[in-house]
Amino acid sequence: MQNDYLERILNAHVYDVAIESPLDFAPNLSARSHNRIYLKREDMQPVFSFKIRGAYNKLSKLSPQALKHGVICASAGNHAQGVALSAAKLGVRAVIVMPATTPPIKIDGVRSRGGEVVLHGASYDDAYAHARELERSEKLTFVHPFDDPDVIAGQGTIGMEILRQHPKPLHAIFCAIGGGGLIAGVAAYIKRVRPEIKIIGVETFDADAMARSLAQGERVALNNVGLFADGTAVKLVGEECFRLCRDLVDEVVLVDTDAICAAIKDVFEDTRAILEPSGALAIAGAKAYAAQHKLHDKTFVAVASGANMNFDRLRFVAERAEVGEQREAILAVTIPEQPGSFRKFCSLLGNRNITEFNYRYADQTSARVFVGVQVHSRAESLRLVETLRRHELETLDLTDDEMAKLHARHMVGGHAPAADHERVLRFVFPERPGALMAFLSHMRSDWNISLFHYRNHGADYGRVLVGIQVPPEDDAAFARFLAELGYEHCDETNNPAYRLFLG
Repeated sequence: MQNDYLERILNAHVYDVAIESPLDFAPNLSARSHNRIYLKREDMQPVFSFKIRGAYNKLSKLSPQALKHGVICASAGNHAQGVALSAAKLGVRAVIVMPATTPPIKIDGVRSRGGEVVLHGASYDDAYAHARELERSEKLTFVHPFDDPDVIAGQGTIGMEILRQHPKPLHAIFCAIGGGGLIAGVAAYIKRVRPEIKIIGVETFDADAMARSLAQGERVALNNVGLFADGTAVKLVGEECFRLCRDLVDEVVLVDTDAICAAIKDVFEDTRAILEPSGALAIAGAKAYAAQHKLHDKTFVAVASGANMNFDRLRFVAERAEVGEQREAILAVTIPEQPGSFRKFCSLLGNRNITEFNYRYADQTSARVFVGVQVHSRAESLRLVETLRRHELETLDLTDDEMAKLHARHMVGGHAPAADHERVLRFVFPERPGALMAFLSHMRSDWNISLFHYRNHGADYGRVLVGIQVPPEDDAAFARFLAELGYEHCDETNNPAYRLFLG
């Protein structure tokens, strides 16, 4: 059957609609990994993913009678757009069944490529069942997203291009796995022509159907899958895909959400392109594989499989990327509730860039600070924790705590009825390393800081909300302090949001 797939791939029809995507060297990512990493840029296809290859190859192989009736598929993402564009190119009717919950941007993307959108159900499974009903009632041809030899062969042209573009030695090629069509096609070609090259699949820990199936020697259906990397959130891999992967795939690497976010950032820094989570999965896997096996000076290719990113996900990706790269430490630190202790704590952080600072006065004995600090490595993070503890500041490392990263960081605060004479001000100051410490150094040590909130949004100016306990007799001195400080500020002591939730 490998010979059969070699012939299928060599004779695949994809280039009427697909491009031979570039194989780009990633210099920054390579330097950090100590290996040579190339990106196969399938995100540059007309539908911003590799899916166009398999969809068009399948449609181009259909009989004139089948084409006359038209095609149908169920998809909420990249496969839908691939089928729609392929059908438009061939002048064929395409019905795309999508869950009713599909974001408008994806629905519009399919319609703009000529697809007839049918919204049905709340999940992919609902849409799939309805598509099969329409297939029978309207005599349409169903185009499977992965479990079809012609679809697999279309994706296999990626492997053919990689070897043509990089004839020199390759250690491994990394492919994301959802249903398995991409890696099955690439492996079928590579293992026939250059069997010494490793084929490594990449899945998320919460959608690892292929890894479990290969371990058990039969297809394993998952009850639930994580949806962050929605393009690969498949509960059961394809039967034909599994058959090929069982014989041809060398290993499957599992990665988490933070690693994917870090990989999205890595690709952006090297290419200025923003991949979708599933599109960055192979890059995250290449990094994890190199680290796990302690590999240096090897050459890898990672398939950047798609770039259909929802814009509203970017904030989450940016927040989690630093943690995924182990370049942010998330700490909870207990400090004595006394004037000057807050400044001492900040001085121990040094000139490190602060990504987040949350603090609210609680009682007269101690205070808890939630802080994010930029570091160069996990080792530096551990050293910082040791330093704080050595100075008798109780410190809890929350870098790997999912609840802390998702929820607690946004919920630090509350009312502080014991914070007498509290003045609340909003400051704006130039954003640069050490700016926070410079701000604190101007403040009198006998004025207690009772509230502090700061987040680094990557802007030119930092924005800080500060509560300071200033007795009435110090009003004139406090006014002088604000004037000498020179930072833009606004008094928010009478702000209704402060009164309701913090005062």
